[in-house]
Amino acid sequence: MNTEIKHKIKKVHGFLETYNIDGMLISRQDNFAWVTGGKRNYVGLATELGVASLLVTKNKIYVITNNIETPRIKNEELVNFPIKCEFKTYNWWQDYKKQEIIKKLISRKKIGSDDNSSDTVMLKGEFAKLRYSLTPEEIQRYKDLGQICGISIAQVCKSIKPGYSEYEVAGMMSNLLIKNKIDPVVLLIASDERIFKYRHPLPTDKKIDKYVMVVIGARICGLIASVTRLVYFGKINSEVRRKHSAVVKVDANMINVSKPQAKVSEILKKAKEIYKETGFANEWKLHHQGGTTGYAPRDYKAIPDSNEVLYLNQAVAWNPSITGTKSEDTIIVGVNHPEIITVSPDWPLLKVEIDGNTIKRSDILISR
Repeated sequence: MNTEIKHKIKKVHGFLETYNIDGMLISRQDNFAWVTGGKRNYVGLATELGVASLLVTKNKIYVITNNIETPRIKNEELVNFPIKCEFKTYNWWQDYKKQEIIKKLISRKKIGSDDNSSDTVMLKGEFAKLRYSLTPEEIQRYKDLGQICGISIAQVCKSIKPGYSEYEVAGMMSNLLIKNKIDPVVLLIASDERIFKYRHPLPTDKKIDKYVMVVIGARICGLIASVTRLVYFGKINSEVRRKHSAVVKVDANMINVSKPQAKVSEILKKAKEIYKETGFANEWKLHHQGGTTGYAPRDYKAIPDSNEVLYLNQAVAWNPSITGTKSEDTIIVGVNHPEIITVSPDWPLLKVEIDGNTIKRSDILISR
């Protein structure tokens, strides 16, 4: 861990030189987690900005937070941080003091930030690229997370019975993740007609009849894995079967071309071709197709005019959908082929053959 953190601080110092700045103010949850090796600067899960900020200069690291958070950040999150940090603390009822501290620290200096703080240069997008290519330590943590997510979502899906409410399923899923020290940062549950109506179905008290979709975004040490699984009770509807066979083909083709330096616009172009080929040409317009991930649910989404390319060891979660079905797992872009890290053991699979490669995608689980 110490080697990883020192490597990242070195990358930040290189970033300072590249953008000719004297320091970088890091306030976002994702960037704080990245630079600290997965530590937490937040209280609320849903906030992009944390309650503690790091100011990394060429010679020092400052931690800026209030008197509520200082003990926890110092004694739990950064207790073994390999580089000495100087804490700058203000009273919780004097939020304005934070900006005063920052202004004093950056006086007569050019400072970048990821939150557009006053007197700083906004470098949110530029800084995020530092974390796109994962370290070996991060990849191992990610694989561990992916394994737990794949097992956990399958366990929940196999436990669902008709008559359960969507909220009950959400509770089951949350309980299992949190027991494994994982935060459910995205949790979507839909049953029956709601799967056909909404691409982002927050759970409701609706009872499940024949069909249910479970979607999770799960985070540990800052890293986020995304997974979708579907369960059908009884004989599957032929139209759902046709749609799912098509959507996994789209997903498999996107995964197959996810290689270092692949243009994201070209990956989306390939997806659109398969949508058309399978008879669902306009479905891609109804929901985004996913994008790169890691320390954010999506760092960016694939769009037709994207100038982005994939990095070696970058995490990606494509999520093509056709009204009533969806395919989604988290992958790591490798040298020769991408690796799916959220596999669910003993889950039914569909094999898609592409240019001599076999890509396995999750089928709909049929529960009798």
